[in-house]
Amino acid sequence: MSQQFEDAFGSVYYITLGCAKNEVDTDRMRSLLLAAGYEVAYDVSEADLAIVNTCSFLASATEESIEATLALAEEVADGVRSVPIVMCGCVPSRYGDDLPGELPEVAAFVRTDEEDGIVAVVDRLLGVGRSAPAFVPDVKRTVEGSVAYVKISDGCDRFCSFCAIPYIRGRYHSRPAERILAEVRDLVDSGVREIVLIGQDTGIWGEDLPQEGEGPHNLAQLLVAVAGAVRPERVWIRVLYLQPEGMTDELIAAIRDTPEVLPYIDIPVQHCSARVLSAMNRSGSEAELDALFERLRREIPGMIIRTTYLVGFPGETLDDHEQMLAFMDRTGFDYTSVFAFSPEDGTRAARMEGQLDEDEKLERTQAAIDLAESLGFAATASHVGETAEVIVDGIEETDEGPELIGHAWFQAPDSDGAVHLDATEAAVGDIVTVEFTDSFCYELIGHVIG
Repeated sequence: MSQQFEDAFGSVYYITLGCAKNEVDTDRMRSLLLAAGYEVAYDVSEADLAIVNTCSFLASATEESIEATLALAEEVADGVRSVPIVMCGCVPSRYGDDLPGELPEVAAFVRTDEEDGIVAVVDRLLGVGRSAPAFVPDVKRTVEGSVAYVKISDGCDRFCSFCAIPYIRGRYHSRPAERILAEVRDLVDSGVREIVLIGQDTGIWGEDLPQEGEGPHNLAQLLVAVAGAVRPERVWIRVLYLQPEGMTDELIAAIRDTPEVLPYIDIPVQHCSARVLSAMNRSGSEAELDALFERLRREIPGMIIRTTYLVGFPGETLDDHEQMLAFMDRTGFDYTSVFAFSPEDGTRAARMEGQLDEDEKLERTQAAIDLAESLGFAATASHVGETAEVIVDGIEETDEGPELIGHAWFQAPDSDGAVHLDATEAAVGDIVTVEFTDSFCYELIGHVIG
């Protein structure tokens, strides 16, 4: 065991792949291990054990997760001492039984629903014996930055025909409101200034919980409760991964009328063709989506909209594709994520007739990306000359020297671009008022005015 950490049981190095939900899961494991007496290693050469939290949403993500694990194993093998590798998350959940034979480099595999037992796994691999059970913190987070993702649910009941998440994460289950609110209060007390609520399907939060008694019973009520929990501090609240059906009258009103909740809507529509949506096992039509977005823009002034287009779904015709492009253009999305359809093992869509060849998917995907960028760059440029609040996230070295990197309220952290400021104008963690003077792609340049 490393002599560097004489008062600890050992040190753990972490690699996280995939989405923000995985970042939260890694943070939860890290908090459990810290409470149990393990240190954080910031380089694998200083670690006694390494944890790789994997993503398996797409075949490419699975491949990336395995490649990262093998690269780490090679790095460890070239080092001076043995470092057991623990693979966690979506890849073990999806392929668990097959992995020990395929990846002998990995010492243990931990599924998503087993991650709260990570201390016992690490204890076993490092030969740690305890005279008493490890301490378990009430709030299992270690966030040090100004932004924190908070999971309000896990799993999914939608069973979209292209998606393996229900088979990886299990059925939908909401976190109890009291646990969410306790976590939010703890994060705000530690200096967090933006709370991002996430889940596979945030709009239906609470439907599976008891509906009697006090407290929030749906997402709209939860947003109001979270806003109450952060006061009197100056904190933004953002919610991601809504579905069109989740945009109820009550939720729209909560977003509009609760000052802390940002008018930022993330709705992954995937497509607008009713026929394609039906084949995806999703509901809706172009007319219904048009009506929804028109209503959102009417009732929530200045609202920012993010969406997703899944290109090249089996049976998607060229007319369907052009219909979706026209819909994107007409709606004028601020941000659009574009994904080419991937036939995922175990999903119904992988077995459907009408699979498009890769060249056709590539061509359609590029056309969608070009349009998404055109719309997104224009939306970003439209903010030049405006003033808005910006959270300063960090500092970055450039050829011209250090600069501050932050994000405005209309930019979701880590996904929608950034704001660049002179390093002398503010400090990391500040919320400042910025005048935007220029833009490039999804990035904004500005200076602090307050």
